[in-house]
Amino acid sequence: MKHGDGVEAAIHCAAMLAGVDGDGTLPGNAMAEAFGLSPSYLLKHLKALTAAKVLESVPGPSGGYRLAKPAEQITLLDIVLAIEGREPAFRCGEIRQKGSYALDPSAYVKPCGINVAMLKAERAYRMALAGTRLSDIVTDFTENTDRRIVAASCAFVALNQRPQKTRTINERKMP
Repeated sequence: MKHGDGVEAAIHCAAMLAGVDGDGTLPGNAMAEAFGLSPSYLLKHLKALTAAKVLESVPGPSGGYRLAKPAEQITLLDIVLAIEGREPAFRCGEIRQKGSYALDPSAYVKPCGINVAMLKAERAYRMALAGTRLSDIVTDFTENTDRRIVAASCAFVALNQRPQKTRTINERKMP
């Protein structure tokens, strides 16, 4: 299964945002810089994550992005679907019913076996993504990655995060 580069960028940004303190935010430009991406390219994906309620966007000069809910409640499937949409990766065009040897549509009562197999694989793939939480990715990163990379990532987040005033319970957005 091949995904666009936006999926990789989105997962990395969400994982980075998991390291932001409290209600703090990270600006989109800082995340674009961290991963060597065009800010306008990344902004498109951050907007998609915000629309899917994976992220929150905080407006204003000291605004930025933060997770909309705890990393334990965000799955990789949430992120992939936000970026690439809900349609299956394989879309059967029923080409078996076209072309020089196509028969009357009544001959095609049984579903296309190729489509059935591909959709079965898609369901398994999505189940695997749904079973992987963002917090699992972050934990694996902090426990199993070269300490220099972890330290550099933590330092980047600490340097670029923007503290926000603490929200009261009434101000918090409920999922």
